[in-house]
Amino acid sequence: MPLQDLIQADLPFLRNLRQDLHAHPELGFEEERTSGIVASLLEEAGFQVHRGLGKTGVVGTLQVGNGMRTIGLRADMDALAMPEHAERPYQSKFPGKMHACGHDGHTTLLLGAARYLARIRKFSGTVHFIFQPAEEGRGGAKKMVEDGLFDLFPCNAVYGLHNMPGLAVNEMAVTAGPQLASSDSWFVTFMGVGTHGAKPHLGKDPITASGHFLAALQTIVGRVVNPLQPAVVSACSVQAGDQRALNVIPDMVEIGGTARAYSAEVRDQLEAEIGRLAKGIAAMFDINVSYEFRRRIPPVINHADATVRALKAAQAVCSSKVVTNFEPSTAGDDFAFFSEAAPGAYVWLGNGPAMNGALHHNAAYDFNDEAIPTGVAFWVALIEQELSA
Repeated sequence: MPLQDLIQADLPFLRNLRQDLHAHPELGFEEERTSGIVASLLEEAGFQVHRGLGKTGVVGTLQVGNGMRTIGLRADMDALAMPEHAERPYQSKFPGKMHACGHDGHTTLLLGAARYLARIRKFSGTVHFIFQPAEEGRGGAKKMVEDGLFDLFPCNAVYGLHNMPGLAVNEMAVTAGPQLASSDSWFVTFMGVGTHGAKPHLGKDPITASGHFLAALQTIVGRVVNPLQPAVVSACSVQAGDQRALNVIPDMVEIGGTARAYSAEVRDQLEAEIGRLAKGIAAMFDINVSYEFRRRIPPVINHADATVRALKAAQAVCSSKVVTNFEPSTAGDDFAFFSEAAPGAYVWLGNGPAMNGALHHNAAYDFNDEAIPTGVAFWVALIEQELSA
């Protein structure tokens, strides 16, 4: 039976699975139910299953023939800590938790491909199906690597896939080079001397200092970083004073934000410049300051050879509907830790129109089940080409 016919035959099961996962979202490192379902389905299909990497991670291994090449395929499993506002039959059963980025779909796609490949076995080599916990900022990929993922399951190449609203469900995007930015957090605390709001000269005002700092931050990208190098510096949290005491200048202002870059050089530059501005402004206002730059996720940069292989598979499935000049995103994905360990490529799968503005991390977002056949077919085509029998 042709690939598309087999996928269509499995589609009701996969659609129900995706919607069940959507209704039961679990946050990072809490994916006990999800990883249990994944492990059970892999075992039923005849995979060797390893559980516990990254706490709730699952790796299913399928070896066919005597091929020496080994490929890793990754899907993320976790949900986000946010409410779901759209009403649907499979709406989240847990208030404050939602699959708002499509990881329920990513898990389903990889399981669909696993079921097909285990049945047809039209390849020669080894595939590791990597189901990763805690992609949403909690460090799941890094934890899996630290727990020995690539020592236990070495890979010649590793691939990731993410849905993209705005691309059609029969469309994909595969582009070499940077795909996602580094995602780092920074924290600045200005410590002055609090005083009566009517007598500012008797204290040292950290709020005025923080205002100068927030304005000066925007000069980093505009006047320090090379204009040809993309970068983002955003302040996302400011904590100071009390709305119930508007006649009090506080002792302290705490500011936190994010920094994004596509290169190690610019990443280093952002870390240094944020700190330089914070210390300089503190000196100008004669107050104290503390600064921390917390490196979280490196940039995702597609390897040239792996990208060519991914593109060939995408074109086999989508024909001419493959975008090869897709604009990189300043969002982050800790797939970067996997593609640092092995040559990697990260591709985009169309999720259809962004209905009512429901992009990723939106309370009305939903993975589009119409994208399941394309996503499963891509994974299958990639393995059958990579590990040609």
